[in-house]
Order: sequence, then structure tokens, then C-alpha cells
Amino acid sequence: MDSLVALVAGNGLSLVFAATLAARLGLPVPAAPVLVVAGALGVANLAGALAMLAVAIVANLLGDAAWFVAGRRYGNRVMRLLCRVSLSPDSCVRQSESYILRWGGSALIAAKFVPGVSTIAAPMAGALGMSAARFVAYDAAGALLWTLVFMLLGVAFRNDIHSVLETLSNVGLLTGGVALALLAAYLAVRYVRRRRFLLGLATPRVTVDELRALLETEPAPIVIDVRSPASVGLDPRRVPGARSIDLHDIAAHARELPADRSVVLYCNCPNEVSAAQAARLLAGAGITDSRLLIGGLDAWIAAGAPVERHGEAAPARPGT
Repeated sequence: MDSLVALVAGNGLSLVFAATLAARLGLPVPAAPVLVVAGALGVANLAGALAMLAVAIVANLLGDAAWFVAGRRYGNRVMRLLCRVSLSPDSCVRQSESYILRWGGSALIAAKFVPGVSTIAAPMAGALGMSAARFVAYDAAGALLWTLVFMLLGVAFRNDIHSVLETLSNVGLLTGGVALALLAAYLAVRYVRRRRFLLGLATPRVTVDELRALLETEPAPIVIDVRSPASVGLDPRRVPGARSIDLHDIAAHARELPADRSVVLYCNCPNEVSAAQAARLLAGAGITDSRLLIGGLDAWIAAGAPVERHGEAAPARPGT
């Protein structure tokens, strides 16, 4: 603990900047203890404390801005990369979209205090088209609040800073042990539930080549894109002629589908889970001739099959 205090005392600005930036980029760097010490030492040097506060805010903005730009530029690919390491890859993108769409910029403030969520919130805000000015405003507010919490903790307990740091360390170790135990139990429960869930989604599948052949027949199958509106915004490409119906609206649209046509559904999620859920909803409405596109839109594009963008006029098909 003495070494950390000495380190902050001798390298305050650079250490606060480096630790905060690393934490915002998602690296396992304990920035909180550094800020606590910075706050304690800042009592005797108000100008120095304000400088460290400013540096921490700048580091926050730079780290989050890197993810924001990545989300804006690479959109769907960045979210899929982050969600591959998620405990729930099937629903990661959909839940992340919901989080930002429901809370807007406020989600960036709340995310500062939730480990892991902050890494997803910034790129998702970029991918969903949040303006740069709005992002900077909310992210700066969150950075200010997050930094002040730990620096003021240092101010409040400056006379017993070693005990505070030791408590933070002990709480961290205890939390880590409990978290590992809970994580193991959580993974076991999710594995069992997931296996049961996937077994219950035994809907027939079609490959890209099979779907392309089916689209040449008469009557051609009805193709439905069940991705959420936000996912469509991230990647507006679709199978030519596909109808875009969000998973939550499938049941309401079931009666509009011709009874004499087969249905092919696709999404962009592992194991075609959203498409399989849609097929189950259609079956409940009496439409049982449904199939899923293996690999979803990614597989269709990777195979070099033709695409169109949502909003473009689709070529006419018999019976449509």
C-alpha cells in the first residue's frame, strides 16, 4: 500500500491517466485505488487534485471514444466480437441494443459503475448512430461522476488511507472468490438450460445453396428476416425479397402469411436461435412449414449470394 501511495505521489498525473485509460479500454487494471489515493493526496494540493480529475476525465473519454469509433465504423462486426466472449452470445447483441435504445445516453453514465457493461455500451452507442456530441456529453458526465466517487472517497478517509486501500483490496479478493463460485454455478445452470432449449428448437434447416434453389421455384418460399430493427440498422443488407419482421412481432404477422407457401427464416445469431424462436411462434399460429437458414445472413453473404438493402424494391415473385 505504501508503494502505491508513493507511486501516485511521484507520478500522479501520468499514473491516473494510464490506469484510467487502460480500465476504459477493458484491461484488468485497478484504476479505483489509484483515484482514491489521488483524492487523498489532493487535499493538500487543490490545483493538483483538479488536474488529476481533468486527466481522468480525458482518459475516460479517450478510452470510450476508441470503442465508440470502432462501433461506428465496424458496427455489427465489433458487437459480434464482443459477444463471442459473452456468457449469452445468442442474446448479447439484442440485449445490448435494448440497453442503449431504452436508456439512451443515460446508459453511458450507468455503465461506468458496471464492470464489463461499459466496454459494450460505448461501441453499441456508436453502432446505433448516437451523435458524437451526445456521446461526448453523456460520457463526460459519467466520467466526472465515476472519478469523483473514488477521489472523494480518498478525501473522506485521507487520514486512514492505508485502511481504505486494504479494505478495497480485501473486498476485491473476497468479491473475486465469490464471483468465481457464482460464475461456476451460473455457467453450469446455463449449460443445462441451453442444452434443453436448443433441443426444443429442432426446426428443419436449409443451406444457402438450398435456399437459392428454392427461390427459383414457384411458388417461392417466403423469406423472413427476424433481426431487430437495430440489427437491421447495423447491417441493412438482406436476402433479396425478404420481409423484415422483428421476432416480437412474428405472431401478430402470422395471419398475413399465405397458408400455401413455405417459410424460411434467418437471423444473425449463434445456432439460429432467434429464427428458431420465430418458427416456434409461427407453429403456434398454425404455420408449420418453416425452415431456418443455416448460418443466417452471415452465411448468405459469405457464399457470395446476391443481397439487397432494406428499403429497396424487391423483384416481383409469383403470388407476392
